[in-house]
Amino acid sequence: MPSRPFDFRLWFGLPLIFGVLMLVIDPIGVDFALAHMLYDPQRSFIGRDSSFLEDVLHDRAKQLVIVIGVLAIAGFVASLLPTPLRRWRRPLGYLVLALGLSTSIVTPLKALTGVQCPWSLNEFGGDQAYAPLFGVHPATDKPGRCWPGGHASAGFSLLALFFVLRDRKPRLAKAALVGALALGTVFSLSRMAQGAHFLSHNLWTLLFDWLICLACYRLVLYRKGPARMAPDGTWPHAKRLWGNL
Repeated sequence: MPSRPFDFRLWFGLPLIFGVLMLVIDPIGVDFALAHMLYDPQRSFIGRDSSFLEDVLHDRAKQLVIVIGVLAIAGFVASLLPTPLRRWRRPLGYLVLALGLSTSIVTPLKALTGVQCPWSLNEFGGDQAYAPLFGVHPATDKPGRCWPGGHASAGFSLLALFFVLRDRKPRLAKAALVGALALGTVFSLSRMAQGAHFLSHNLWTLLFDWLICLACYRLVLYRKGPARMAPDGTWPHAKRLWGNL
């Protein structure tokens, strides 16, 4: 079945441009301003001791995403057998690949970059000096492990559900897109309130997860069909920005 038209140049290009802008224009001013709004010098970060943020929005929510991943793996294995899931073999394989890559890149990147969490910095009651992403990091016995955002990735990785559904159930796909963005945003804000991440950490996570899910979609699921002119005389790729999502 041919896929619905999709402007890959646009949806690869916009995130890449955004990433370049974050590298050229250091967002640390916005990061620190938001962190100070969430920081009480007398109590540390406002969500640091919140059992709801830690137990529910962090531990339980992450477990839920893990369950989704396990179900995807189980479904893909079942699709290899003579079961009704056979027709979903490729989408389930895509889902396993996209979820796996989106979440598995986080730990290596954290170890490679050594970026400190806000709660570790002198300005927020910690004992570490701030260093930019590609700057010289002071020698320390406790290197940072906070870039990109791991918890945000658990939410934004579900962008894969949008691509699984867009060629089969477009309305449900858009609901999945909104849901993944909302969940990733909630996860991001909860960890920012705890002092675990700056805003830019989570924006980088969203960028990585989108590009991974999009690249896997292009390689695994997308099937280009013949170009056909729309009734209004325009071509599919010329529709408005959101028209072919």
